[in-house]
Amino acid sequence: MAKILILYYSRGGSTTSMAQQIGRGVEAVAGAEAILRTVPEVSAVCEKVADSIPDTGAPYVSLQDLETCDGLALGSPTHFGNMAAPLKHFLDGTTNLWFSGALSGKPAGVFTSTGSMHGGQETTLLSMMLPLMHHGMLLMSLPCNEIALRETVSGGTPYGPSHRSEGDAELTDHEKRLCWLLGERLAKAALALRGRF
Repeated sequence: MAKILILYYSRGGSTTSMAQQIGRGVEAVAGAEAILRTVPEVSAVCEKVADSIPDTGAPYVSLQDLETCDGLALGSPTHFGNMAAPLKHFLDGTTNLWFSGALSGKPAGVFTSTGSMHGGQETTLLSMMLPLMHHGMLLMSLPCNEIALRETVSGGTPYGPSHRSEGDAELTDHEKRLCWLLGERLAKAALALRGRF
């Protein structure tokens, strides 16, 4: 089985919903498995020690989850046009994986949710791509011929799926389709690339 790690941070639930849709896309591909993981909160005052298992939702990610995955979908809400601090904090601790090249050659994609149309969706997606490129991952975009990407009036970019959560809005059909598509593309790429890098 190709393991696609869907690693995300979510506070209000929109990014979680996107992660679940990406997981459905992954599992629509024979031979692929979606593994959902999240990261704990961080504190600006002192280091916060979180339980090893959250009360609800996906388990917390480990470095081993990253090392053993065959592909990665990375998701975060937008925080001033950037990824959220808890996700960045986790990624900053992946230096040993960088030294070993554990992620090099694996496919990766990014996704985001924001509270407004101009909340920084594309810059947040780009901010998440940077550490993945440093790890040598192969970035997957959404295909330009995807009709949902052309017709969406809420979220969705060539860089990756996005969602406008303004007013607790649910994912639209187009947004769901784009999430599903990213999962499918990551799974197919991971299966095709296994053992080639």
